Amino acid sequence: MFNNVKEVKEFCDKEDIKIIDFKVVDLTGRWHHLSIPVERFDEDLMEKGIGFDGSSYGFLTVEKSDMIFKPDINTAFVDPFCEIKTLTMIADIYQLGDETKRFEGDPRYIAEKAQQYLRETKIADENIIGPEFEFNVFDHISYVNKGHHQEVFIDTAQAHWNMGRKEEQNLGYKVPFQKGYHVDIPNDLTNDFRNKITLQLEKMGIEVKYHHHEVGGAGQIEIEVERGKLLDMADNTLKLKYIVKNLAVQEGRTVTFMPKPIYGEAGNGMHVHMQLFKDNEPIFYDENGYSQLSDIALYYIGGILKHSAALLAFTNPSTNSYKRLVPGYEAPVSICFATANRSAVIRIPDYARKPEEKRFEFRPSDATANPYLAYSALLMAGIDGIINKIDPTEEKFGPYDVNIFELPEDKRKEIKSLPKSLEEAADALEKDYEFLLSGGVFTEALIKDQIMRIRKEANKVNTFPNPKEFELYYDL
Repeated sequence: MFNNVKEVKEFCDKEDIKIIDFKVVDLTGRWHHLSIPVERFDEDLMEKGIGFDGSSYGFLTVEKSDMIFKPDINTAFVDPFCEIKTLTMIADIYQLGDETKRFEGDPRYIAEKAQQYLRETKIADENIIGPEFEFNVFDHISYVNKGHHQEVFIDTAQAHWNMGRKEEQNLGYKVPFQKGYHVDIPNDLTNDFRNKITLQLEKMGIEVKYHHHEVGGAGQIEIEVERGKLLDMADNTLKLKYIVKNLAVQEGRTVTFMPKPIYGEAGNGMHVHMQLFKDNEPIFYDENGYSQLSDIALYYIGGILKHSAALLAFTNPSTNSYKRLVPGYEAPVSICFATANRSAVIRIPDYARKPEEKRFEFRPSDATANPYLAYSALLMAGIDGIINKIDPTEEKFGPYDVNIFELPEDKRKEIKSLPKSLEEAADALEKDYEFLLSGGVFTEALIKDQIMRIRKEANKVNTFPNPKEFELYYDL
């Protein structure tokens, strides 16, 4: 948005900005923020940065917790949710020592390094990605996790379970179970909300391809944005989640990107479409290749599929992720690739046939991921596939242009499956992470921190009683 501090200050004067707000991402992908009066924003701040406790972000031990962040003025946007007019910027993290330098474990820095490593390999200049965002819009959510009381209560007016409600006026027009795909108004109660999200995103420079109601009848919707560069798209992912959640609160609603908030309903994924460009030309297209894909594209697919189990520790880093990744739904569990096949880990859209549109999508990922780490890990796996010429067909990853769930059992057993739990994903990353260290993009410390963090979360969830267990075992 801006090129220098002078432009920022001129904009603030013109738009009567009173507060400058800084967003800093932690390892889980959550934003934290700190604000200052606009008068305190100057060249000195940009040079020295602002100190904060890195241990509270999960970055450093308490003994070495002092860090600073410096804003990236190119990410600035006027915050539409602050009562006092506020300009917000995403910040980069720096580590203190003999010299002040970029913190190697800063998720934004990892995304920058991944982009730079791609260029250094001479394979391509840009990694272009396009996520699809699925989430649920609810009218109510409450949950209790105490030793003597475990409960979750979810409600949304359009859900099928409210068809029999008599306590207040009921107009019908509910969305049947698993019948929400592209459902029209008046059943679709989220249409105006999605339009507001779309206009706000466009205002912030995030181009929306389309939005619609998804399969899940209980307020599941999807917003797909136009494709863009890796770092920009990671920034935009957090901006989108910020816009969606805060607009929902303004309307007296609540939003979750949880992969599986409702048992039996369709889960929320974050499919990631991928392309490579060199000298502004697409390099994934070959008229004579399988599904019009070039060898480079197929090697990229091979790298992702070979490392897919380990990738899930970054692309699906929650215990809830694996309640979505189960057979029988559109969520993929089979490590293979195919054209127009939603049961495969890698799907090649059949409708994208022009050279500049030719791409494929990684379908398992979900929005509990830190986008900087997830998008970077996918790129690193693809680069590894190209450098080592990992042929997905020779590796027996397909193509499988059939419904995998309808294959005979002996054929299905030939196809490897994704990890079935967060612990299995942690195990896979522990055994397979060398590809992430290439070019100094990821650090071994960050990878070990990720493994430790997700193991700790998995253990916490696994040791907590579940109400379903009482139903199954209480009277034994």
